[in-house]
This record gives sequence, C-alpha cells and structure tokens, in this order.
Amino acid sequence: MIDDVLIHITSGKGGDGAVSGLREKFRPRGGPDGGDGGDGGSVIAVCDGNMNTLLAFRYNRYFAAGNGGNGSSALKHGANGADVVMSMPVGTQIWDADARTPSLLADLTTDGQSVELARGGRGGRGNTFFASPTNQYPLLSEQGEAGKSLHLRLELKLLADVGIIGLPNAGKSSLLSVVSAAKPKVANYPFTTLEPVLGVVEHRGKTFVMVDIPGIIEGAHEGVGLGHDFLRHIERTRVLVHMIDGSADDPLRDLKQINSELRLFNETLAAKPQVVAINKMDITEVREIAPLLEEFFVEEGYSVPLADDVGDRYSEPQIGEGTLHFVSAATHSGVDGLLDSVLAALDAVEVDASLAMADAAARDLDSSSGKEHGDLPVLRPRPRREQALVRRRGDVFIVQAQRAVRIAAVLNDGDWNARMQFLGYLQRAGVVRALEQAGALPGDTVRFGEVEWEWE
Repeated sequence: MIDDVLIHITSGKGGDGAVSGLREKFRPRGGPDGGDGGDGGSVIAVCDGNMNTLLAFRYNRYFAAGNGGNGSSALKHGANGADVVMSMPVGTQIWDADARTPSLLADLTTDGQSVELARGGRGGRGNTFFASPTNQYPLLSEQGEAGKSLHLRLELKLLADVGIIGLPNAGKSSLLSVVSAAKPKVANYPFTTLEPVLGVVEHRGKTFVMVDIPGIIEGAHEGVGLGHDFLRHIERTRVLVHMIDGSADDPLRDLKQINSELRLFNETLAAKPQVVAINKMDITEVREIAPLLEEFFVEEGYSVPLADDVGDRYSEPQIGEGTLHFVSAATHSGVDGLLDSVLAALDAVEVDASLAMADAAARDLDSSSGKEHGDLPVLRPRPRREQALVRRRGDVFIVQAQRAVRIAAVLNDGDWNARMQFLGYLQRAGVVRALEQAGALPGDTVRFGEVEWEWE
C-alpha cells in the first residue's frame, strides 16, 4: 500500500501587463489601452472517495500549473493559466516538507473536500491602470506575480471507526471477514495481511467502518516489522478491538506488549477505548484454559459480560470499553457480544465528543460575553500605500516594496520619459524618502528585485 510520498508543486506565474497607446482614425487624443496580464493557475487538492492509496503519486511527483498570458493592446486581458487539480484519497494529510518543524497544510477527511495548496500569481496591470489627469499616457506597467513552489509530503491515514489490532496470526482478518463483506487474505502464517483492509459492519441496525491493521510486533514503534507503516492508521480510529490469540503461551503478556508499542509510538493511541477479544475458542485447549484466562484478565480490570460463553457470575454485566470477550472467528461464536461492546464504546465516544463540544461552546460564549462588557475591538483601516521598506547590504540598497519591484522588472529603462514616470511613482509611494533615510546618495546602487540601477 502506497501511503507516504513526497511531491513537488508549482503554481503558475501571472502574465505581465502591457504598455500600449490607442491610435485610431478620428480619435486624435488616443490614450493608454494596455491590458492586464492573466492570473497564473493554482494547484488544488480534491478528496476523492473512490481512491484508497497514493499510488497515483508514486511515479508522477511534479505538478505545475499554467502561467498567465501577457496583456496586449486594445485592453485585451491575458488568458488565465490552467489550474492543476490533484485527486487524493480520504484521510490524506498534506505536510510542508520544507518547513523546519512539521507543518500540516491540509487534512482531507470528507469526500469532495478541496484545498488550494498554491495560489497562482496575480497578473500585472497594464498602463491603463496608471493613467491620471496629469499623466494621460503612462509608460508604466506591472510584471506578473511569481508562482509558488512547495515540496509536500502526502501521508495517508485511513479513516475508520474501529481498528482491529493484535500480534500476527491472532485472527484479525478472520474477524473482519466474518463481520463484514470485506475479503482479506486469511492464512495460517504470520504477516498474512500486508496492508490495511477496510470493511463496513452492520449490527443491530447501525453501521460502522472497521479496519484490519497488519500485525504489530515488539519494536514496531521503532520501525521493526511493518512498524510505522501502519501504526499511523490506528490514529484515525475511535475504538480499538484488541485480538488476542488464546492458544499463545501468555495471552496477557501479548496484550501488554501491544499496548506498550502503542504507548511508545503515540500516547494517544494507548488511551483509545479498547474491547479485548480472546480468539480461537473453537480449539479444545483454549476452551479448557478459558476460566484461568478470565481470572487473569479480570485481575487486570477487565469484565466479562453475561452474554459470553464463559462466566455468569456477574449480576450487572458491563458492555463496552474494557470488556473481555471469548470468541471464535472460525465458528462465529461470541462475535455478536463483541459487536455489542463495540457499539457501546462508539456511543460513549460520541457522547464524550458532544460534551467536549458543548464545553468549548460555553467557553466561547463566556469569552464573547466578557468582551461585550469589557474592551471592544478597534477596527483600524489599512493604509492605502504599501509599506516602503529599504534594506541595505553593503553598498547596495535593496527595495522591498513589491509593486515597485514589479514595475521595475518590465520598465523600458532606455526611455527617459518612462524613467521619470517611475521616479514620480517612487516619490508618491514613499520609496524615495525611504532610500534617503537609509542613506542612499547619487551614484549608489539600488536594487529592485533582479534589476539594479545607479541612483540619480
């Protein structure tokens, strides 16, 4: 199963604005008619319920959206670049692989959900935008914004209500094949299951999704065996069914070993509700030692409901988390009681989640009501002029005002009129004052992006 890949995406560059003048018969005054550049295409991720692996990204790892077209005369707008839409399975997490610390960009949990991962650059404005009563034929336009490049790590964590965990050959796949229509491979040797298998379970009028997690062994939290490849899938489940091989030398030790691996990998995994099922009750030897196993597990805090084949001494049976069941996946014995406990545990999780949401809503209400009687937020308009920043590096003054940088990139610096219009723009935008405050003198080098000029 392909569930962890690295990809590279690039959004499209915006098209450049045009510098053009209108010259038509019977219109002697003419005027500017340079069109704007088109916007670059964006890279978008869409959640597709029909996909179940990241195999589509195994050999195709580079995705680039289209660039925007340049503007032209007659106010013609450049064409927008084509978007790139990537379909991903439900449960995909998208991480920024370039970040120093892991940064989650998106978590696709719903079929049809879409996320814009890299927006295309905006198209540059043509010279029509710069027209004014004092400058009726501007020679300025803007370069289109650059696209955005990202290295991403896609990590698939299957979404399921219930996860079946246990040592290899404990009967996890057999249980899933009994309670659902899933057809996992079932064989009498360890690691028969090499990838998670999903199945939909219907029991007592309710349905839930169950996933068979490949066998976990000692050291799995460090990558031993299948290790990290599938421990991550347990993080998405709400309830765990812990399958124990009743014919093992020490079933209780096996249970503690798996729980220890969960805790070492992620503390939250060990805290998930668990329903324990001792399997292979169809074997005579297992049935004979069942009372002894029951005694050991009860001492560890597990209870056995009346519905099970073993033990009827409890007057108030407990169904749900922490319940011990004796089952046989081969003969279906005890499976209904196990599913009853799973449903009860799921209901309990939903109640806890509802209470947590209610508490959060109450806290938000309290905080908002406190604002009504306390300090009110102050709304301040944003300045229309962008902040003109100048940074000095040695003898070079670097202008960081983005609009000025984009105009300089496409300016015809051989045209004296264009240079004078650009200087006027820099004065209005506050760039000239920022350069003077930074200590720029005539003859110094001033850099606008990749363009360098001698300051006059």
